[in-house]
Amino acid sequence: MHQAIISPQEDLFVAVRAGRQEAMQLSSAYYAELADLSDTDGIVPDWFSDAARRAWQIELAGLPVRDVLMVRPPSVSPVTYSRASWEINKGCNFSCEHCYLEQRPFAGLPLPEKLRLLGMLRDMGVIWFEITGGEPLIDQDFVPAYQHAHDAGMMMEVLTNGSRLYRDELLDAFTARRPHKITVSMYGASPETADALTQTRGAFKNAYRGLVAAAGAGLPLEVTLIVTKHNVEELDEMRAMVRDLGLPFKEYASISPTYTGKGSTLEAQVPSLIGKSDVFQGCPAGHTSFHVDPLGFTTMCKVGRDDPINLITEGPLGLLRLPSVADAQMLRTGGCTGCKLSATCRVCRPMARVYQEAKAPLSHYCQHGMKEES
Repeated sequence: MHQAIISPQEDLFVAVRAGRQEAMQLSSAYYAELADLSDTDGIVPDWFSDAARRAWQIELAGLPVRDVLMVRPPSVSPVTYSRASWEINKGCNFSCEHCYLEQRPFAGLPLPEKLRLLGMLRDMGVIWFEITGGEPLIDQDFVPAYQHAHDAGMMMEVLTNGSRLYRDELLDAFTARRPHKITVSMYGASPETADALTQTRGAFKNAYRGLVAAAGAGLPLEVTLIVTKHNVEELDEMRAMVRDLGLPFKEYASISPTYTGKGSTLEAQVPSLIGKSDVFQGCPAGHTSFHVDPLGFTTMCKVGRDDPINLITEGPLGLLRLPSVADAQMLRTGGCTGCKLSATCRVCRPMARVYQEAKAPLSHYCQHGMKEES
């Protein structure tokens, strides 16, 4: 199995290793040298083995390039992207009251079409690839789809509630084909809290069991502490629990309406944490990245789902329309047109529209409302 991936990324050439943040930018000449050595069964050159030793503390000297490096060819597609996310299935074994997916049907492409979709993403140059849901690990085709994407030379991130991470078939798949990162959501520090928030009996027990098993297997994990009014009193305990496992974590408290514009999820928001997100700095969604739903419909991102393009029927050429679709959704319209505070706005335009369609209080997403309540 490859130890690192060598790949074009937009106008650059990069060397990356799953589970590590350190990356290398390569010249076109160095990329061409590694590609040639891979084709001719050559040995890893000294300059690369030295760099890999410094960056990743691995030893590649004297080893055949094709055995330890995945050298991806330049894309021949007229449409190229470096990043994509994929809802393999919206179905979920939890029923969280704050979930942005209003409906979570168990539906998706059959496995041959999943693999064809992944092949198209590979051919378009996608290297950074996120599989999400719903809960992706409950999809019957998750393992073969994950293996196929990994073998295509993608840096894999999986977003999961962790409740199935302890299963042998998943641990075996992740151990054999190491992901770049597994991001696990945590909903409480006790069964009473987590099970209530997820409206699922056994949610805490299974998720914690999954975290322990994956950490014990040495997988690259990061925990997202989902903070709502129902578990905020356990936040310190949640932090301590993750620290005890030796895992990095981040905190997420920006509860949003459903992406179809229903505001009931906002009742879970912690009032004191509203408006604490960073200033929106712009987004390349639709230009360098895109999102694919379970049936192959492609949009700029998970939130901006206007004018979806059917990647299965249209193929990559259909995505030639995506940049203009994304630009149209990023325009400030309605009550946001001409806003003098837009330079310090904390939400993108597609998200602001979701709040507006949900008739959410301005204080949840707009500085004007925050000033009124302060």
